[in-house]
Amino acid sequence: MNLYKTDPEFMERMEHFTLEEVVKEPGQELPDDVRYLTILSTLLGCQGLEVYKNKLPEALEHGVTPVMAKEMVYQAVDYLGLGRVMPFLEAANEILTARGVELPLPDQATTTMEDRLEKGVQAQAEIFGEHMKEAWKAGHINRWLAANCFGDYYTRGGLDLKQRELITFCFLAAQGGCEPQLTAHAKGNMNLGNDKDFLVRVVSQCLPYIGYPRSLNAIGCINQAAE
Repeated sequence: MNLYKTDPEFMERMEHFTLEEVVKEPGQELPDDVRYLTILSTLLGCQGLEVYKNKLPEALEHGVTPVMAKEMVYQAVDYLGLGRVMPFLEAANEILTARGVELPLPDQATTTMEDRLEKGVQAQAEIFGEHMKEAWKAGHINRWLAANCFGDYYTRGGLDLKQRELITFCFLAAQGGCEPQLTAHAKGNMNLGNDKDFLVRVVSQCLPYIGYPRSLNAIGCINQAAE
């Protein structure tokens, strides 16, 4: 359906706000590759599959590589679950294949089944502090978090630790209802150099895709983490 024919007034205001006002707001700009990476992550978080299908080709033209795009989807599984991520993985594969990208992409794993827990704990400690070196011992889910979420995914190539912590922030902000975790990951971002001003710019650029309530909640979590 052509929305320019069925909903012309809506499209005029929506596109002006999303593509002009937000993108060009003084002091809230982001580099294209960062902006698109955060938008794609946000669309996974809020389950905006149709918009994701439109944005991924744009992202690939503005500095997001196929490896970055796929790594972002893989990491989303730990924060959104397989049930919500699989349609996005299939869409990414279809879009990349249509663009002539050969799949599978080069391997990015840097851990083995034997050292994934150890290296996952190291990644947690680098992001959140030395106290995380003992956190995995609190129970099996904490052990899974260290070995699976951080050992299997955060240690992979394609995205650095700052980028991975950033997309996690976007997953959590976009799905809502995860404010304690969002505050913790806002602090993790700040520990890695993604400061308060930067995170506010990220929320600003993603606001059209998640709406005002979740954006305002995210700003509140950033302010709390900064304290």
